[in-house]
Amino acid sequence: MENSHPLISVVIPFYNCAYVDQAIQSALRQTYRNFEIIVVDDGSSEHKTLLNPYLNQIRYISKENGGTATALNTGIQSARGELIAWLSSDDIFLPEKLYKQVTLMRTTGADMVYSNFNLIDETSQVYKKDVGLIIDHRIDFLKQLQKSCPVNGSTVLLKKELFTTVGWFDETLNYTQDYDMWIRMAAKFKMNVLNESLLNYRIHDKMGSKKYVKGQWEEIRMIQQKYKGMLARLIHCEENGNNGDCE
Repeated sequence: MENSHPLISVVIPFYNCAYVDQAIQSALRQTYRNFEIIVVDDGSSEHKTLLNPYLNQIRYISKENGGTATALNTGIQSARGELIAWLSSDDIFLPEKLYKQVTLMRTTGADMVYSNFNLIDETSQVYKKDVGLIIDHRIDFLKQLQKSCPVNGSTVLLKKELFTTVGWFDETLNYTQDYDMWIRMAAKFKMNVLNESLLNYRIHDKMGSKKYVKGQWEEIRMIQQKYKGMLARLIHCEENGNNGDCE
């Protein structure tokens, strides 16, 4: 990363979320100042007025409803930044989130970094700290991907150019587009983790992971089957000391 202060595009997919103003505020409060905020309105019919105070501080994109993957792809494709951060509209960045991740990317040469996170409730109160799965070694990360998604998407910072290699988020997936993406990226790129909570992740009754449990599990099983052979080959490659491009 040649530029020590690269432009970061913070993409916020928004669909009828009552917390979107808090998400935007948390992005605006970042200590790292070279960023743009892109709010992609995925066909919302509620809570759009919450955006009004921030319209001169964000890039607002309106589209027909198509799901989170379509909103992410729309935002990333219009992003001007060298780096991309995803912020779910019900979550909150801690103030040094972007600064600490940019610093880690610069010092380690990572293509993508993610972090630990806290849980908050409907009133934004932290009720459980440091709940993320922190995995320091590539082989352990690959093994975890065989079982579950170890990365909270809102904790991620990555180079926009990675999408040129792996493609966009899979728009046929309604709930697990992030799991699918991190597997594709892990196969090709260097991922690092920062064991510090830089995100407050909101748990509430209207969140998709509570409302659509059955659909989520169906997609999880499908993704695990799809990448079973590839992940097994990558793990075998790591176990045998071949750290090159082995798939």
